[in-house]
Amino acid sequence: MTAPLDVLVVGAGPTGLALAAQLRSYGTGFRIVDRSLDRVRESRALAIQPRTLEMLAGYGVTDELVARGNPAVQLRMHLSRRVVRVPLFDIGCRDTAYPFLLFLSQAETERVLAEHLAGRGVTVERGTEVLGLERQGEHVICRLRGSDGTEETVRARYVVGCDGAHSTVRVQAGIDFAGHAYPQTFLLADLEVDGLETGAAHSYVTAAGLVFFFPLVSPATWRMLTMRPPDAPAGQVTQALLQEIVDRCVGDRLVLRDPVWMTDFRLHKRGAARYRAGPFFLAGDAAHIHSPAGAQGMNTGIQDALNLGWKLAYVCQGTAPENLLETYEAERAPVGRGVLRLTDRAFTVAMSTNPAIRVARTHIAPRLAPLLLRARSLRGWGFRTVGELAIHYRRSPVTTAGSRAPWRGPRAGDRLPDLPRGLQARTAGPGYGLLLAGPSSLWPGERVAALLDGRDGLVGVHRLGGDSPWPDVAHGLVRPDGYLGYVARGTDLTGLRTYLDRWLPV
Repeated sequence: MTAPLDVLVVGAGPTGLALAAQLRSYGTGFRIVDRSLDRVRESRALAIQPRTLEMLAGYGVTDELVARGNPAVQLRMHLSRRVVRVPLFDIGCRDTAYPFLLFLSQAETERVLAEHLAGRGVTVERGTEVLGLERQGEHVICRLRGSDGTEETVRARYVVGCDGAHSTVRVQAGIDFAGHAYPQTFLLADLEVDGLETGAAHSYVTAAGLVFFFPLVSPATWRMLTMRPPDAPAGQVTQALLQEIVDRCVGDRLVLRDPVWMTDFRLHKRGAARYRAGPFFLAGDAAHIHSPAGAQGMNTGIQDALNLGWKLAYVCQGTAPENLLETYEAERAPVGRGVLRLTDRAFTVAMSTNPAIRVARTHIAPRLAPLLLRARSLRGWGFRTVGELAIHYRRSPVTTAGSRAPWRGPRAGDRLPDLPRGLQARTAGPGYGLLLAGPSSLWPGERVAALLDGRDGLVGVHRLGGDSPWPDVAHGLVRPDGYLGYVARGTDLTGLRTYLDRWLPV
């Protein structure tokens, strides 16, 4: 049996790859395995939210993602008598370097993450299946079978299931996955469309049905999403069936051609009863699955991973106490439940056959939409919510507000805004960042050195002067995932010392 691993990552989709990237940045001993022989080639998830781009920027992959994707997409709502042009990105979102929804296929996202790992000497072990997981003492005994049929047994301190809706790790850990399937069957295709304006997403919501087209860069120009009509026979998805639906639901004359792939699927709403069971953790689709409304699924999974990875790394290094790992579920489970509620409500409104809701969807909403969309504040709120910029951990066990809170600016538990611009890049992990706002004379070097004594290399110091997210003298501790663990007004460092002694003891 080989030497024990710190972490076995099961599943090499976007969630597992993001977790591996973070673990690698800390030098954590891990392996990442996936039973599939190759990464996905279809588009599946097709958009990356601003918060995900922010969190991945510290690992050097965001610029490449943006270069390969389309950040300038607008929405065209095709109503019964006109087309409403929705400008999604004119809301003045000043506190992020990524004020857009990036359209990029999951296949390309995985490619970028995999190339990043390969460049850092990490091998994704594809074709490797988990046969069994058994907890023995301080380790999990993991039985694996490679693509050549060879079996091996490895020991790991922790196992993270990033292995999707049918998670082996979740089953082996005995974690319930409650929920239900929606009754509708959906059709998905990546293809070419003649007669459709490029550079925009298109929605057709009519009494005859719903059709959506989303722009891609590859493997085709368009992703089409629709619902199988009740009168359509079950069976293989064909180009002829998709064209028939378009002809029925779309007033424009659109011609579909050259499909790269087509499939049908059922949507589920399910959530794991727990995100942790002893040494087992769940992230991404292994913990929550839901409708694709709002492009939340892949993004929530990646952010699960980047919340967990640094905590595992610190505990495995002996830098942080074991109970830091308990904060993973405390922070991410409420986010997962919120996403399930949000997507379920959106899906119910979009797909309900209730006569009142159908009238509202096809007659009332088209008249109200142009008026509502003129309100920049409303669009701004919606963008921040869907873009996951509003997520916070103010009630987390690992969040502490100082006895004197700043008058304005981010609070303990909030995401660190990118104000002034470039602040997020300065404080990007690995490691914590200590922010000191106010004249340098108020922060003598000996006081700061005494606070951080014994924590060399774990906390970077950033003297912001008056160019900070707080208008007054303040100090804050940025966690490795870009959230503020501690914030206080003034120069008294007593509360911060207590925080560090608890979560980063020497």
